[in-house]
Amino acid sequence: MELSGVYVPLVTPFTPDGEVDLGALHRLAHEVVAAGAAGIVALGTTGEPAALEDAERRAVLDVCAAVRRDTGTTLVVGAGASGTRRGAAELAALAAWPEIDAALVAVPAFVRPTEAGVVAHMAELAARSPVPVLVYHVPHRTARPLCGATLRELAALPGVVGVKHAVPALDADAVTLLADPPPGFAVLAGDDVMAAPLLALGAAGGILASAHVCTGRWAAMVDAWRTGDAPCARELGAPLAPLAGALFAEPNPSVIKAVLHARGRIATPDVRLPLLPPDAAALAVALDRLADAERVPAAA
Repeated sequence: MELSGVYVPLVTPFTPDGEVDLGALHRLAHEVVAAGAAGIVALGTTGEPAALEDAERRAVLDVCAAVRRDTGTTLVVGAGASGTRRGAAELAALAAWPEIDAALVAVPAFVRPTEAGVVAHMAELAARSPVPVLVYHVPHRTARPLCGATLRELAALPGVVGVKHAVPALDADAVTLLADPPPGFAVLAGDDVMAAPLLALGAAGGILASAHVCTGRWAAMVDAWRTGDAPCARELGAPLAPLAGALFAEPNPSVIKAVLHARGRIATPDVRLPLLPPDAAALAVALDRLADAERVPAAA
């Protein structure tokens, strides 16, 4: 499969009584698709899957599968676990939703396997998964960095179609990987502030929580980089990096949910423990950066 463009990892909205607000989730998904997102991601980190009950996760997938049927957009689902057997079982369960196009599978967190262990883990999961696997490389969460050679090993695995590259700095591994990308292997930016530099180097797109807002501008920036219009891409991206920084000033998705609530798009800004609501000052800065981004005309 080909993965390119902006994918929005959806928040999980909650009602005032603490239940999952499936109606708001449905509306959010349709809004970002209508604004230009290439796809949606259900149960990614932004969706707080660790705080959801099993029945709630299934309900979220039901809603997102319905959006996939309605719009024809791409649906990626966060799945897997730090243990290989449990991860394989989670992936196998995705067969209940034929609308799912790919699974976003994080490098095992906390256990810190060797890089060879990561490759063996992903090979086992990809072999058992009913859908293609997109590796989620996020070393500041997993404590397991991957070198360029390991990323190429992962790219060579049958069933692995790309990587969400959520590394908060450019390094030689990213530069060399994108200078000669493996065929059929999509590199997607996963750290929102670093999206533009990765796109400039040749990334195919991004899985970007910040694209809940200014979705069309994020999508246009990705398109501009992909078509080689660097001046347009820089102009479009200029207000997006500070916006992304403000939206991630506190643990994701607390600021993003507060902004969506302030803009009337979800009923509450609530996150579930162990996350806490953002500081009022952080929300104010994020709203200011959003207003700045909305005031800057899009490039012609």
